[in-house]
Amino acid sequence: MTAPAYAETPRAWLRSLNCDGAYGRALAVALLVPLALAAGGQPWRTALEYQRAGLAAGEAWRLLTAHLVHLGVRHLWLDLAGLALLWGLYARALRPVAWLAALAAAVAAIDAGLWWLAPAVDWYVGLSGVLHGAWAAGAIGAWRESRGLAAASLALLAAKLAAEQWQQGGVAGTGLPVVVDAHLYGALGGLAGLAILGLLHRRL
Repeated sequence: MTAPAYAETPRAWLRSLNCDGAYGRALAVALLVPLALAAGGQPWRTALEYQRAGLAAGEAWRLLTAHLVHLGVRHLWLDLAGLALLWGLYARALRPVAWLAALAAAVAAIDAGLWWLAPAVDWYVGLSGVLHGAWAAGAIGAWRESRGLAAASLALLAAKLAAEQWQQGGVAGTGLPVVVDAHLYGALGGLAGLAILGLLHRRL
């Protein structure tokens, strides 16, 4: 006996948003971790943020945790909305190993860039830099399926990054302090992660 057509509609809808099965569970984890850390308030943020003095003292965990904590509720929800949007667009555009390479490279590029190229940045928090890496990598991954949309997405990303560098401030009008260099480093890191993975795949 086959299931009624209407029974498939929710599944099809969830799949269209990349929220079905393992994808849905992975998205839930990705959303819940920043939400859980936000529950710790200012003390947790201070303990986990990118902080030059703390890193100089050997607090290496900040290189990862800085991307998971936020300035406040508004900052958190903006980043989570961006995560959900990119997930819906691109979660299936790359294999899990490619996503891991792209996101790890984005994190590394942001941390290295802020440390060596932006010494005036004493502290940093938020997921937006990594999201720019996901944006760049996802658009590249979607190239085969829809070159027009992928090209438009990459052009929009490039225009956003260029405007931020020109203005030295965010272009979204959020009213929040924005470290625009983190967006640039994250996007370049996401692309570099895919490039490195591709080179390794060819050599193995």
